[in-house]
Amino acid sequence: MNEKQKTIAKEFSLSGRGLHTGNFVTMTVKPAVENHGIVFIRVDLPEKTQIKVGVETIRLDSGVPRCTTIGIGQVFIHTVEHLMSTLCGLEIDNVTIEIDGNEVPLLDGSGLEFLHAIKKVGVVEQNALREWIIIREPIVVNHKDASITVVPDEEYKVSYLLDYKHPFLGTQFFSMIVNSTNFEKELAPCRTFCLEEEAAELRKHNLGLGANYENTLVINDKGVINNQLRFADEFSRHKALDFVGDLYLLGKPIRGSVSAIKSGHNLNLALLKKIHQQYVNYAKQSFISNTTFCDKTELDVSQIMKILPHRYPFLFLDRIVHLDRGKKVIGIKNVTINDNFFEGHFPTRPIMPGVLMVEALAQAAGILMLTNQDHHGKVALFMAVDKVKFRKLVVPGEQLHLEVEMVRDRSRTAQLKGVARVGDEIAVEAEMMFSFIDGQFLLQG
Repeated sequence: MNEKQKTIAKEFSLSGRGLHTGNFVTMTVKPAVENHGIVFIRVDLPEKTQIKVGVETIRLDSGVPRCTTIGIGQVFIHTVEHLMSTLCGLEIDNVTIEIDGNEVPLLDGSGLEFLHAIKKVGVVEQNALREWIIIREPIVVNHKDASITVVPDEEYKVSYLLDYKHPFLGTQFFSMIVNSTNFEKELAPCRTFCLEEEAAELRKHNLGLGANYENTLVINDKGVINNQLRFADEFSRHKALDFVGDLYLLGKPIRGSVSAIKSGHNLNLALLKKIHQQYVNYAKQSFISNTTFCDKTELDVSQIMKILPHRYPFLFLDRIVHLDRGKKVIGIKNVTINDNFFEGHFPTRPIMPGVLMVEALAQAAGILMLTNQDHHGKVALFMAVDKVKFRKLVVPGEQLHLEVEMVRDRSRTAQLKGVARVGDEIAVEAEMMFSFIDGQFLLQG
């Protein structure tokens, strides 16, 4: 998936009280350049501390429960989850958020006002490719009767089971593919909630000071007090909203299917850290990092060797002269008398073996496939070849131009077609099929 990064078209400001602190806060969200990420700035402090969203800035020691907090040292920003969920839902990668207090404003208790403000100023596409955290293997976290499981999937799916031993709340289930359309319709309007007895307990501990019956669904045995539901299952939907926001603290969207049962912020963040660790482990195994060549259209041989596992004498690419990621690649193979296969293949009249010309096409195909972020950390195995035609003898001193185009690219297989030319003459053409396996295969004895 070759999606581009996004930011907002122009800045906007929102003001309101924080859910727990009750502090009145103004927040200004500004456009940011590619690969900037999501960065909060505490403009109320003399040092204007910057806190970039990421695993390293998540804080569980802030003293404020029932919300998600980020921070550096003793500088915190509480209750970021609704805003982060909205940024994720609208697929926004790069913004700067200036805030003059220690908590994001609660507004109406959902993501709706954030969404309306963003849509009003507009979302713009940038040039750099979006980066994804792809779930490679199942991950499970649990605590008592709560659990979360995430498994590989070609999309981002979230499911949440809410189960309260409460006469009004009961059991609710919600599931959704996370994209901008679904987020706006299904998740953004869903408000935070608590039981009536929980609200009283929070106030005793000087928490929930910004909550009221308009921005928080307060529930007793008979129903919602002084308010009405926007959805019959608004409670499970809001839990899913929180969940999406918490996971976006990874700093990148994920590709996987997540199923949560009775989870809260702490368990969500425990899952997040395991996802991050898996991502780091697979990045170490990959022959190409997630960003190294994301904007390059030409590659030299040293860069090629960071993508392909092949080495001399079986590396048949000298350089890439054109790379249109996910669509087309053009590579060069200089055919010289020093190529070791000439020692035994028609040594009295050296001719490049036809099967090695097909292999050169396959290696160019490997560059096209493995520079697709969906296949980082994988190895492409040659599975089948069809419609091969050899049309010209290739001899030392000639140069092969290897042109390969993507026909079909899936999570487990890819189909491509290639043509190798010497000048204007076709030397060989073929259709190729590949399958993908995890890069760990190459690390096994």
